[in-house]
Amino acid sequence: MNPYELDHNSGGPRATIVGKFEENSPGPGPFLMAADTLEGNPVIGPGGDKLGKVDHIMLDVPGGRIAYAVLSFGGFLGMGGKLFAVPWSALTLDIQRKSFVLGIEKEVLEAAPGFDKGHWPSMADPQWATSIHEYYGQPPYWEQDRYQRETPL
Repeated sequence: MNPYELDHNSGGPRATIVGKFEENSPGPGPFLMAADTLEGNPVIGPGGDKLGKVDHIMLDVPGGRIAYAVLSFGGFLGMGGKLFAVPWSALTLDIQRKSFVLGIEKEVLEAAPGFDKGHWPSMADPQWATSIHEYYGQPPYWEQDRYQRETPL
């Protein structure tokens, strides 16, 4: 197995990648990418409806992993929009469409717990974090990490 290949049968708290890619292409991606190259990417629903875009990628610094993507949704010209912390494992990176797919409909996202740019939640609060993972039907990222490489880098 390629050291960057994901074991799609193991499940677990990680983003999935779909689409064709050149395994021996030069440069990073799609398995290792700079976070800022993913920020701004559109997020679409299962039917292709635009749900928003990735504003921030939040890191669990002590754990050394991605915890959430913060999506922006709604508003006009960047004003009045709502932000949503979505577990990283709830997203699928579609490299053909250069977007993330979130497996929920627009109405479900509109009803999700969100926040505005000036009033972020305490993301380190275990109760808040657990409720976000439950809303999106994802196992909490801190409970298990099944993404393992067969060979070290």
